Amino acid sequence: MDSTLGLVLYMGFFFGLMYFLIIRPQKKKTKQLTDLRNSVRAGDNVVTIGGVVGKVVNVKEDEFVLEVGAAKTKLTFKKWAISSIEKSGEAVVDVEEIEAE
Repeated sequence: MDSTLGLVLYMGFFFGLMYFLIIRPQKKKTKQLTDLRNSVRAGDNVVTIGGVVGKVVNVKEDEFVLEVGAAKTKLTFKKWAISSIEKSGEAVVDVEEIEAE
């Protein structure tokens, strides 16, 4: 009986350790990325993961419309395709920096 209790405590300790070292930080990064991508507003300059650079014209629930080039071509992208955002008058926020943390 005593060895069973020791084994349960040992397993509980390692589960708790894994939670605080792996699961919790990953959830925090995912939340930061979601908040960043949901903060995109019309007028922000965005770079997509494909390298397309443009100005956000319209934002919908899970996608946004980007205006690119001299001809002001409008392209629609999903929000998960954002690589970096330059807010109007603010510094560039890079998604890769959040993922690297």
